[in-house]
Amino acid sequence: MGQRRGALVRRHPARHPRPVPAHRRPAVRPRHPPRPPAGRRTTPADTSAESSGSPGSPGSSGSPDEAGQHPTKALDDTVHQRVRLSILTVVHQARRAEFGFLRTALDLTAGNLGQHLTVLEKAGLVAVEKGYEGRRPRTWITLTPADEHALREEVAQLKRLIRQIEAADGT
Repeated sequence: MGQRRGALVRRHPARHPRPVPAHRRPAVRPRHPPRPPAGRRTTPADTSAESSGSPGSPGSSGSPDEAGQHPTKALDDTVHQRVRLSILTVVHQARRAEFGFLRTALDLTAGNLGQHLTVLEKAGLVAVEKGYEGRRPRTWITLTPADEHALREEVAQLKRLIRQIEAADGT
C-alpha cells in the first residue's frame, strides 16, 4: 500500500541530511578585509605621495596646491558621494526638509534615501527628527553645525580643483 500524502516520512540520514542551524555552522572567514569607516580613506599611494610631495609621484595627478596635497585628496567620501551631496545641498537651501520632499526632489526610492540619511546621520552631518503633522507621521531632516562646515569645506575643495584645471588650460 502507498504512503498517504502529508504523512511523516523517515528519510535515510546519509542521503537526506538535515540542514545545520546557522548558530552551529562553522565560522567562515571573509574573502576581503573589512571596509574602512565612512569618510576620507587613505591608501599606501596617498601616504607615499604626501611624504614625497612631488607632483609626479604615484597617487598624485596634476600639480599639488600650496600645502603639497592635490585638492581631490581633501574631498570627504561621505559628503562627496553624488546623492549625499545632493541631500546636503537641498537641506542647506531649505534649512529643514521633509523626507517625502527629498525623495521626490532627488528622484530616489524611500529605501535608497533612507540608507543615505543613515550614513549622514552616523557621520553626524544631519539630524533626523520624526514626528506628526496632524495625524500623519513625518520625518524632517536638518543640518548640524558639523555639516555646515563639511559642506563649506567640500565646496572650497571643489573650487580649488576647478581653479587648478582652469590654470592648466590657460583660461
